[in-house]
Amino acid sequence: MENHKLVLPEHLNHYGYLFGGNLLKWVDEVSYITVTTDYPGCNFVTVAMDKVEFKKSIGKGTILCFETVRTREGNTSVEYTVNVYKGNITTGTRELAFSTRIIFVCLDENGNKKKLCGC
Repeated sequence: MENHKLVLPEHLNHYGYLFGGNLLKWVDEVSYITVTTDYPGCNFVTVAMDKVEFKKSIGKGTILCFETVRTREGNTSVEYTVNVYKGNITTGTRELAFSTRIIFVCLDENGNKKKLCGC
C-alpha cells in the first residue's frame, strides 16, 4: 500500500528538519492502516519496529511516500517492510530516506494473541 504525507512547519525541530518521532509515528500509522485493510475485522497492536536509522534529512514542504509491503505472516503476527521516500517536486524523482520492518500481533477482545486465520 502507498500513502503520502506533507511535512509542515509543526513537524520540524529547531534546525528546520523533521523530528524523527513524527516519522516513526507516521510509519506506525500507515502500516496499521495497511494491516487492518489486509485483515479486516482483526484487532492489531504494534509489537516491534527494527533498525531505526534515518538515511536523509527531511525538510519543510517535503512530500513523503510510504510504501508498505507484507513480508511475513505467522500464526498470530504479520510483518511489513516500510520504505519512506522523499520526493523532489521539481524533478519528480524520489530517494529512500528511511526503511524499517514493523510487526503487528492480532489480539482477541481480552488482549490475548489470536490466530490470523480466525479474523
